[in-house]
Amino acid sequence: MMVLIQYWKISIWVFGLPLLAGLIGSIFLYQFLLKYAQKSENKIDNSLIRHCFKPLVWLIVFFIIRFSVEASYPKDEIKENNLDNVEHLLALVLIALVSWLLIKAVSVFEDFITTRFDVNAKDNLQARKIHTQFRVLKRIIFIVVIVIAAATMLMTFPRIKQLGTAILASAGIIGIVIGLAAQKTLGTFIAGLQIAFTQPIRVDDVVIVEGEWGRIEEITLTYVVVRIWDLRRLIVPITYFIEKPFQNWTRVSADILGTVFLYTDYTIPVEEIRKELERILKESDLWDGKVCGLQVTSATDKTIELRALMSAPDASIAWNLRCDIREKLIDFIKIKYPQSLPRFRAEMESQNNGNNKKEKQKSRN
Repeated sequence: MMVLIQYWKISIWVFGLPLLAGLIGSIFLYQFLLKYAQKSENKIDNSLIRHCFKPLVWLIVFFIIRFSVEASYPKDEIKENNLDNVEHLLALVLIALVSWLLIKAVSVFEDFITTRFDVNAKDNLQARKIHTQFRVLKRIIFIVVIVIAAATMLMTFPRIKQLGTAILASAGIIGIVIGLAAQKTLGTFIAGLQIAFTQPIRVDDVVIVEGEWGRIEEITLTYVVVRIWDLRRLIVPITYFIEKPFQNWTRVSADILGTVFLYTDYTIPVEEIRKELERILKESDLWDGKVCGLQVTSATDKTIELRALMSAPDASIAWNLRCDIREKLIDFIKIKYPQSLPRFRAEMESQNNGNNKKEKQKSRN
C-alpha cells in the first residue's frame, strides 16, 4: 500500500505538475505572443503562432516530463517495477507530437504561399500555378506524414516489428494484389499528380466543362470542384481532365476576346456603327484597350450580320462588356437608324394596275 501511494506521489510530481504548469504558462504566453505578432507587419509570425504554438507547447511539456521521469525513476528501478512502459508511452507521444508539428508547419507554409502569391490579383497566372501545385502536394504530405508516423509507432512494438518483417518479405505479392484491386484509385492518384505538375487546369482557371461555364474552385487528389457562374458547384472526377477534352480560357493568360452579333437591314451604314463602337469602348472601364473591330460576317436574304469584336482582362469582365456593348449599339440603331432595323419586304400590285390589265384584255377582244 505504501509503495502504491509512493508511486502516486511520484506520478503527480512527474506528470501532473508539468502538465499544469505547461497549460497555465501557455495561456499567458499565447496572449503575449499574439499581441506582439499583431503589432508586426509580417503576417508569417501570426501564422506561426496560430498553427505551431500548441504543438510546440506540448513538446516543451513532453521534454519536462521526460526529464522528470529520468530524474525520478533510476533505470534499475524502472526495470524492477516494470515501469519501462512509461518510456514506451513517451516515445509514442513524441512521434505523435513531431507529426503534429510537421503538419502544422505545412499549414504555415500554405499561409506564406497565400500571402506571397495572390490569386485575386489581375495578372494571377503564376499565383494560380503555385496554388495548384501546393494544394495537391499538401494533401500528399499529410498522407505521407500520417502513414510514416503510424508505421513508426507500430514498429516500436516488438511483436508487430517481427510481423512487419514478415510482411515486407511478401511485399511483391501484396503489391500486385493491391494494384489489381485498386486500379481506379491508383489511376486517380496518378492523375492528381499529373494535374499538379503538368497543370492543364489551375485554381481559379475559367473552364467550359460539360457545357457549363465556371471557375476551378478546388483541386483534390480525387475530384475537382468547378464553381459555375450561377454559384452551383460541378463535381468532376480528376481523371476527366486527363481523359476528355475541355475548354480552358485562362491556360496562358486571363485576357480574352468577346463578340457581339447584331442583325440589321441592308441599309445600315456600317461605318457609322463602327465609329459608335469605338466611342463606346473608349468610354467603358471594362475594355482593356487592345482589340476593337466591327465586321460584316454574314448576309442572308433578309438581314446582314455584324460582328463586334472587343477584348477584356478576363472572362467575367468580357461578359459584362459584351452585354453593355450589345445594349448600347441596339439603342444607337433604334434612335439614329430605325429604318435599318430588321424588316420584311413585300411588293403589292396597285388596284389601278389591275384595272389597266382588264381594259387591255377587252380592247384585244
